[in-house]
Amino acid sequence: MDSTLNPNAHIADFARFIEASPSSYHAAAEVARRLDEAGYAALSETDEWPTGAGRHYVVRDGAVVAWSQPEASGPTTPFRILGAHTDSPGFKLKPKPTITSHGWLQAGVEVYGGPLLNSWLDRELELAGRLVTRDGDEYLVRTGPFLRIPQLAIHLDRDANSGLTLDRQRHTVPVFGVGGSADLVGHLASLAGIDGADVAGYDILTADTQAPARFGIDGDLFAAGRMDNLSSVYAGLAALLSAPDADHINVLAAFDHEELGSESRSGASGPMLDDILSRIAAGLGASVSQKLQAYADSWCLSADAGHSVHPNYPEKHDPANHPVMGSGPLLKINGTSATRRMPSARRSGNARVRRLRFRTRSSCRTTRCRAARLSGR
Repeated sequence: MDSTLNPNAHIADFARFIEASPSSYHAAAEVARRLDEAGYAALSETDEWPTGAGRHYVVRDGAVVAWSQPEASGPTTPFRILGAHTDSPGFKLKPKPTITSHGWLQAGVEVYGGPLLNSWLDRELELAGRLVTRDGDEYLVRTGPFLRIPQLAIHLDRDANSGLTLDRQRHTVPVFGVGGSADLVGHLASLAGIDGADVAGYDILTADTQAPARFGIDGDLFAAGRMDNLSSVYAGLAALLSAPDADHINVLAAFDHEELGSESRSGASGPMLDDILSRIAAGLGASVSQKLQAYADSWCLSADAGHSVHPNYPEKHDPANHPVMGSGPLLKINGTSATRRMPSARRSGNARVRRLRFRTRSSCRTTRCRAARLSGR
């Protein structure tokens, strides 16, 4: 990823990364593909792992953890972890998803995470995710432009501009055809090259198909879907691949299911990171005490999207803490996040750190690494 040193190339590559990642499963696969190109080796959690130095990664569902282990690593070598998440808010396909209503073919979906519902109206959406067959094989699939959640015409709702209220069950059901019958799961299976009867389960979500774009004066602004939180995943991957050898183990932990609270086997509050760090420590011959020594000298940076001051809603931010666009990295501080030895105290060069606080009546969730119960910085 040499593009990281050139801003224009960096943005172009970031756009390609977003377009390749319509779901958390695609994002994990795209991270894995780029790691393969950089010489990282994939490991299976059911196999024995090499114990020497090297660069490796593990994919679990829609999550991926990658690390670079230097030659000098020992039982108490600390970890430097960047945690992010691969999933984004949207809608998830329900069981028995094909619906017919008043001559329309519709897809049964439920809200996934915390999307701004009205922003999904009248957009060309795609379905993307994974299919799982009865023999346990997984297949990635995406439809391209396929769905649309149509908003009611102003002629039928003259009060829409006075306040739009959407019922999640009735008003956010996308259309994908007219008349007749269809087998939505069968269609997805055919795109994956398998028989619909062989599909035992699926994790399929919606994604906006509008391409990322630069805009504004001199193209200084960039817009794309799913930047919460593919922006942090991409930045963490670029940092990992460009980091020089050091006296610690660099780790990128891109988790899934942050939008649902991270309580899953591939979420930040689940066992994945602890499983992997424990196996790395065991490969280094660490005792329980030595592993805890390494954890005590480790740190985890939780990276997620933040909110700059909105020019039309400046009152939504704390009066004394106004993160302004273009003013440097953002440090989130709230009542549910604890930061020990503030990163701002360790910054170097000319980096400027902006602190973010919302008004007391507002709140914002962020990614929190369980980080294998790390007790360090």
